[in-house]
Amino acid sequence: MLLLALKLSCEEYQIDIIFAQTWTDSRLRYNSTMKKLTLNSNMVGMIWLPDTIFRNSKTADSHWITMPNQLLRIWNDGKILYTLRLTINAECQLQLHNFPMDEHSCPLVFSSYGYPRDEMIYKWRKNSVEATDQKSWRLYQFDFMGLRNTTDVIQTTAGDYVLMTVYFDLSRRMGYFTIQTYIPCILTVVLSWVSFWIKKDATPARTALGITTVLTMTTLSSMARTSLPRVSYITAMDLFVTVCFLFVFAALMEYATLNFYSYSVQKPRCREPRRTNYSVLDVRPPHTVIALNNSLYWQDFEDACVYECLDGKDCQSFFCCLEECKGGGWRRGHLHIDLLELDAYSRVFFPTSFLLFNIVYWVGYLYL
Repeated sequence: MLLLALKLSCEEYQIDIIFAQTWTDSRLRYNSTMKKLTLNSNMVGMIWLPDTIFRNSKTADSHWITMPNQLLRIWNDGKILYTLRLTINAECQLQLHNFPMDEHSCPLVFSSYGYPRDEMIYKWRKNSVEATDQKSWRLYQFDFMGLRNTTDVIQTTAGDYVLMTVYFDLSRRMGYFTIQTYIPCILTVVLSWVSFWIKKDATPARTALGITTVLTMTTLSSMARTSLPRVSYITAMDLFVTVCFLFVFAALMEYATLNFYSYSVQKPRCREPRRTNYSVLDVRPPHTVIALNNSLYWQDFEDACVYECLDGKDCQSFFCCLEECKGGGWRRGHLHIDLLELDAYSRVFFPTSFLLFNIVYWVGYLYL
């Protein structure tokens, strides 16, 4: 069997082959100086032919232009060679869990339709499967890895049949998906980190940047799914796009948390300012000096203003929002995070975690 061309789509592939069968029929022996006869297609219907079928084919066509593409040769010892050019659309169940880093083996299965094993046996000849130059192959997304053929026996109610299978091993090329999906997703995630260096008071700028990156990731996710059949499981690309979307969404939520905390933190309550008359000679350098009614008063905000630091009131959860809370006994063993410095934490956490994710992702799918 000579392979001419191969074209693979989502769940089926198209193959153009010259299918050759050889057998011996003692009834066609002849005595002549001519060792073999080459006959045209008109003689094909006059001899016995194997009833070979392609079990996983969806459609199949033989070529009839300008003449039927058939060859019949008969040797003087009764050996027969019959070849036929066919174009077959065969089924190939693709497992897309590792898409677009997936590898597939697409089978072409054939056997007899009515003759069981005890009546007719198929055997592969040496070097019986050959491939033409790959320049004629239409494999835009795949690399051809090789051919292999097997022989099996299938058991049915009508008997045991010899099953012949040719496997085409293919590996998907990642170039298209790297340019169209992976690189844009990575750049969008990096773009979302720009908001960590924008002042927290610039609400319109940070909000617009966050919403834009989220919408961009939504568009990229939709585009990535258009090149896939509707499968119910998660592919490698789905995982990457989803994680990138979560990073972008988390960057937007980071600013929402920071903005809410900045405006909702409880302001300190101040006692009544203490008024003390000081002579000009005894005045110590106060934090704030106020002239009132020809007298000098000073107001020390560190002493006058006190923070209420009650359990579950000002210091929520594990985040210490006030400096005085850090020393409380109920704080022992808990984590102290200053939410006002959330941008500084994010500048380190987001790039580091995204880098670790990429290392695990690419190593896991490419090498494991």
